Amino acid sequence: MHPANLLALLVCIPVVFSQVQVQLQPGDVVLRGGWLFDSVSDGVRRNSGIVVRNGEFIEVDAHLTGRDLRGTRAIDLADDEYILPGLFDLHAHYAVDLFGEGRVDEFKINPLLFLANGVTSTFPAGEVDPEGMMEARKRIDSGQQIGPRIFNSGPYFGSARPGWKDSEMTPEAIRTEVRTWAALGIKGLKAKGIRPDQLEALIDEGHRHSLTVTGHLDSGFRNSVNPRDAIAMGIDRVEHFMGGDAITPDKAAYSSLEHLDPGSPEVAAIFKTHLAQGVYFDATLSTYGTFSDRRPEELYAYWTDEMDFLTPYARTVVQSQMPRPNNEQFGRLLKAKLKEVKAFYDAGGAGLITLGTDQPSRGEFWSGFMAHRELHALVLAGIPPAAALKIGTVNGARAFNVGTKLGAIERGRWADLFVVRGNPLEDIRHTRNVRMVMKAGEVYDPAVLLASARGRLGPLHAEDAAWWKGNSRFRKAAPR
Repeated sequence: MHPANLLALLVCIPVVFSQVQVQLQPGDVVLRGGWLFDSVSDGVRRNSGIVVRNGEFIEVDAHLTGRDLRGTRAIDLADDEYILPGLFDLHAHYAVDLFGEGRVDEFKINPLLFLANGVTSTFPAGEVDPEGMMEARKRIDSGQQIGPRIFNSGPYFGSARPGWKDSEMTPEAIRTEVRTWAALGIKGLKAKGIRPDQLEALIDEGHRHSLTVTGHLDSGFRNSVNPRDAIAMGIDRVEHFMGGDAITPDKAAYSSLEHLDPGSPEVAAIFKTHLAQGVYFDATLSTYGTFSDRRPEELYAYWTDEMDFLTPYARTVVQSQMPRPNNEQFGRLLKAKLKEVKAFYDAGGAGLITLGTDQPSRGEFWSGFMAHRELHALVLAGIPPAAALKIGTVNGARAFNVGTKLGAIERGRWADLFVVRGNPLEDIRHTRNVRMVMKAGEVYDPAVLLASARGRLGPLHAEDAAWWKGNSRFRKAAPR
């Protein structure tokens, strides 16, 4: 277990700063009115004032009466508008597969969709094109491109990586790769389809470089790794399912998970292990329904025509593949996972659940919008809306060891937030009504961001489709 994860769990009482009134300066952003959910408390309170300077919250619950606001950018919010911390998606794929022939990382339009939905921080959790993703992060960080924070993951470690040669990936080769990618600036590691000896080396070397490690693991079947054993190795987070003796090594994990009894002693034991070691669980609930029967219907209803972001040609391609085959097992998995995450929450795991969308898009749903479906799925599982919002904000920041800078609206943290119309504690679906987004102190109009993205995802014509099909000869060529 990464030591910082345990520390983040122990330090669960927020630091309370004495209110300091600063001299307002030209260029400061001041938010007045509306309501505030800070992800520290469980409720909302009236927003007397938030002051942002140089990308940081310098006053929260500010008293603005009688102060000179000339030169500041003062934004007045309506009484039905609510301020929330920016969402942190810890399984934020930028990958798309419009033709069913291979994934590519799309990092020109996807960032607009994330940010327009209030997702201000993303961990891609395994990149198809890690070099391209790193360049996208640099452009965003330098202000050349608009998008959320990208905490690069680098390539998958395991058979999920295109071109992975298992026989060549010795533990020492794993360590060498980790050192290389750490030097290039990645912030975390993702394992998928990995052997026990490889994972042990990945975790150990990752921690030497202050990188968190997560994994899409299995049951122990065919030399895979059960999450229970990965926790013993020190893994920081676990994706999709929690593992343990309820996931038996005689078959693949999903075959056991779809019949999971969340009240069994085996499940109670793995909950206890996660809690004792401070290991986070990224449930990725909502993606399963997109591959099955899209039920419950309220979870997969559109509030924006997400296929409208495709080029006209790409939309024709996607629509020609519909209706999609119904993966019935994934439908059963969604029902099992809803029960599992609620049982873990009830067992004391509220602070260890994170938000991850895991939506390698086929053109019908995009990860930015899926973040709201994931919040909705958590509530449908029986988790209170306030707890779901904490899962989507401060829990993710803590899980990624940036909990002192992101995830909450407090003085001294980085100024990431979004404003929605309607109280999300009364109906979590109000998070979909995004009115304003702030990332690093910069204010964005989500309607403008979405308008700039419409009709731009995918090839313009059949002649342009090679890159979008994952053809390695075109992998480095930029899409139009």
